[in-house]
Amino acid sequence: MLIDLQPSNRILEEALRERFNGEAEKLQLKVADFDGVKYRLSTPESKTVLNISMAMRCFGELQRYGADAVLRREYGDMLESTPESGFDVTVRVDLQNLPQDKESLVRKLSLLKRNALAAPFEIAFNAQLEGRDSELMTIHYRDEEAYYIKAQHDRVTVIFSTIFKEETDRIFGKVFLQEFVDARRSPATQNAPQVLYSPREPPMELRGVPGVQESDWVGYVTFVLFPRHFTGPAAEGCISRIELFRDYLHYHIKASKAYMHSRMRTRVDSFLKVLNRAKPEQPDSQKEKKTASGKTFKRS
Repeated sequence: MLIDLQPSNRILEEALRERFNGEAEKLQLKVADFDGVKYRLSTPESKTVLNISMAMRCFGELQRYGADAVLRREYGDMLESTPESGFDVTVRVDLQNLPQDKESLVRKLSLLKRNALAAPFEIAFNAQLEGRDSELMTIHYRDEEAYYIKAQHDRVTVIFSTIFKEETDRIFGKVFLQEFVDARRSPATQNAPQVLYSPREPPMELRGVPGVQESDWVGYVTFVLFPRHFTGPAAEGCISRIELFRDYLHYHIKASKAYMHSRMRTRVDSFLKVLNRAKPEQPDSQKEKKTASGKTFKRS
């Protein structure tokens, strides 16, 4: 079953929509997202002032690549200079001074993680369009996984490292990723980014980079983006989709395993029914008979 993952956090989006259109009251809500990202919606000072705070393990790296500037551009004066304790970002919303278009604000606030992660992509895209090479930017978004971004004079390369913790995950992952590679052979997808998959060894761009693993349980997926993929309005959609790649891949691995298990259980049930129907009945000579008085005997 395919799923269209969205860059926004759905729970956060629904909670904000309900709060913006409802009565002011005290709120304390914790929300989890992919990749260990955590949110907290709270009204610590007043019912009419809502704080949206976010914590993510790679925010320090994102700050080096301009995340603070991107968030200030997107949220303006709502972005607090000092986040709440235990969080990396805090956005404050005055519920008494909401804009007329509340839905746009809901959408923007629910994209808090997406906008923070967009900073290194924007640097790489701008560098390529200006004809410059960028440094290799590394974002450790999970404990043992990272993605790497580098702009070159004719392209932007994005490399994901991902851990397959089980043998079956590695097999499913290889099948899915091979489909990405083969899909470009179709005329309908000729303009799609080139996708390369390395099941064990890191690609040439990562040779010698500290912390890069070489293991049977690690896979490397490389996206080669050309200017047509991120020029002008296409940049926003490109960033949103590529950020979700890892979640998309592992969701479909788990969904495929669940589907196969359900099919296996169904097949086992059908086999058991066949076996039950195949049990031979006892011959009449072995069956017990009853007399008119109720006594039982076996016919010899």
